[in-house]
Amino acid sequence: MRIMMVSSEAVPFAKTGGLADVASGLSNALAEAGNEVVLVMPCYRRFISEEKRGSVVGEVRIDFPSTTIEATIYETRLPGDLVKVLLVDCPSFFDRAGLYVEGGSDYADNAERFLFFSRAAVELARTLFIPDVIHANDWQTGLIPALVLQSREQGGPLQDVATVMTIHNMAFQGQFPSWQMMNTGIHPRFFNWRQLEFWGHLNLLKAGIAMADQVTTVSPTYAKEICRPEFGYGLDPVLEYRGDDLVGILNGVDMTVWNPEIDPHLDTQYTADTVEEGKARCKAALQREVGLPEKPEAMLFGMISRLTDQKGLDLITLKAGQFLGANVQLVVLGTGEERHENYLRGLQESHPEKVAAIIGFDDALAHRIEAGADAYLMPSQFEPCGLNQQYSLIYGTPPIVNAVGGLADSVVDTNSQTLANGTANGFQFHHYHGDAFLDTVWRAVGLYQHFHDDWRKIVDHGMRKDSSWSGSARNYIDVYERAKDRVRSEP
Repeated sequence: MRIMMVSSEAVPFAKTGGLADVASGLSNALAEAGNEVVLVMPCYRRFISEEKRGSVVGEVRIDFPSTTIEATIYETRLPGDLVKVLLVDCPSFFDRAGLYVEGGSDYADNAERFLFFSRAAVELARTLFIPDVIHANDWQTGLIPALVLQSREQGGPLQDVATVMTIHNMAFQGQFPSWQMMNTGIHPRFFNWRQLEFWGHLNLLKAGIAMADQVTTVSPTYAKEICRPEFGYGLDPVLEYRGDDLVGILNGVDMTVWNPEIDPHLDTQYTADTVEEGKARCKAALQREVGLPEKPEAMLFGMISRLTDQKGLDLITLKAGQFLGANVQLVVLGTGEERHENYLRGLQESHPEKVAAIIGFDDALAHRIEAGADAYLMPSQFEPCGLNQQYSLIYGTPPIVNAVGGLADSVVDTNSQTLANGTANGFQFHHYHGDAFLDTVWRAVGLYQHFHDDWRKIVDHGMRKDSSWSGSARNYIDVYERAKDRVRSEP
């Protein structure tokens, strides 16, 4: 199958979150399965150096009402050389300090930037690479299914091309004033309550959901949650209407990057068979690196996160003072809201032998925290999929999670039944409440300190679970086939 993956970010070129990992990881897995995959993304000049852009293979010209905007198209490859990458280089839109935001504010022309990018990607599908399926991701590419549907109605090279829309986070929808319709290249008749219009505004995520041949999101539980008002952010009726066209597929992990057996960032590499010795050495090295006392008997919690309420920082604030009374340590890496950053700095000052707060981001240190921590805290309010809990499983670091979205799908709570049947790999709580979180922390502490054999079992279960992209890629192929069948059945 010929697949065009369209994403506003992808590693190793530019990243703000999990979307970048998914775009590259899934593309590579699809290519490994024998498909021809092309990844299309903007050429962010501040992040993608000239030597990394590859060679020029063409250009596109997109007509806006008052001007024509041009872009140069570069061709390069993802690491591993299986996936071709087409970079849309338009300096006026993509030569900036950030991808979407600068100084805490969205760029004022984000609508024009990503309407242009979507239209350019569809133009590439007409000219450079005619795919069987175009896979769009999040609001930045939400216009693509509408453009393809309109093109199919008109005939031409895209008349047999199917579209799939993946929702990575319902909270970000790409909502803009209605007058931006004139920049879409879409006939005004599509600006209606069933398709592009949302309470008088243009909503690009809604456009993708309503007009794609198939819709996916990044975990089975999240697919159910977003059909309810508390998670749907106003689009739950549209998602419920799509019914069987909406599928939840849990993200995979790039095992060439996140794998303690080969991870170059670690003091000691290890496997499920050597995890006890390997993690003990990684823990000691991490304690030294972040300035904590080297105490092998202290249970070390790790957390790598955006420092926001959505990620559960309010629960940490509420209960850290209590669980730090036990023989535990805590290392946190991340940036976010100033009040959370300041709280963690203060917690480190008041508990210097128990807390290390690193305000910033360091990818290599993130790997060492996953390997050196005994357990991982991820008490998110909501989590479409989540990747760090999956990294933690692979690194033998049982996660403590709120049972929502992908956290519910990937972490199996530890109890007598799941220990016996070999599925327990972490700890869940089911109400977003400080006491529920603290009770679950205490369960983990008790098991770690007093039931070593059971702790070893849940570590082993997590490390031997297949978290790679291969299974997820097979599920996406099934979705692509369903999308193609839908196109074939059109009158």
